[in-house]
Amino acid sequence: MSNRDFYVSRMKAESAAFAKVIRALPADKADYRPHPRSRSAAELAALFPAEVRGALELVKKHKVDWVDPKPDKNFAACADAFEKTTAELVKAVEKVDDAGWKKEAGFAMGGQVVWSGPLGEMLWGFLFDAIHHRGQLSTYIRPMGGKVPSIYGPSGDDPGA
Repeated sequence: MSNRDFYVSRMKAESAAFAKVIRALPADKADYRPHPRSRSAAELAALFPAEVRGALELVKKHKVDWVDPKPDKNFAACADAFEKTTAELVKAVEKVDDAGWKKEAGFAMGGQVVWSGPLGEMLWGFLFDAIHHRGQLSTYIRPMGGKVPSIYGPSGDDPGA
């Protein structure tokens, strides 16, 4: 299995876990944050579909100029957008050939490139960052009054499938 094919398989596998975590957030606690310097649940929920849109833009244009998304208190809409955009990303990556996977891509903030590298490495970076934030958000759920879903196995609230 190629690195690109493995990336596609992980994106497909991770998508359901992301959606479960986002949908587990209690809607009435969107402003919850465990510390004043932490992002709120609404900020993190909006980050996931934005990261996938950024990854999709990298695939299409080999560049993205990142803008932090606005908080979104509609968690169901965030989960739906994440799933929809992830499906688009998977289809786009499946069409990338080896040369495109290795082609230089750039991540900019405010027009200034702050990270560059082969497209494949950058896509993995986006995925790892999203998984990091998913873990962060999953720790918010119980203090918000929700139940933590199974991600890779049982949680204290969900025995998993």
